[in-house]
Amino acid sequence: MSAPENPAEQAPIDTQQATVRRAPKIGVFLVVGAVLGALVTLILTSLFPADPKVGFAASYAYFLIYGVPAGVLLGALIGLAFDWRSRRRARTVTVEHQRVD
Repeated sequence: MSAPENPAEQAPIDTQQATVRRAPKIGVFLVVGAVLGALVTLILTSLFPADPKVGFAASYAYFLIYGVPAGVLLGALIGLAFDWRSRRRARTVTVEHQRVD
């Protein structure tokens, strides 16, 4: 008895259906939204004169409480829109899996 020359010819092939899509990384959208929210807050805070009793840094820090979550929310909505779009463009492909010992 001799072993087969190519063991791949003897192994069974398992065929399955798989969905392939390019999904965005939501975390990246959240971080970019937070950074853009902080940047927009800085620009809007610097457009108005700061109260001398409080100072610019304290005013900026206070408004960051609103700017960063707004940016994260906007980034999340954009990320979810791209995710929804990628689900619509998903393709189903046939995958063959062959185990060779």
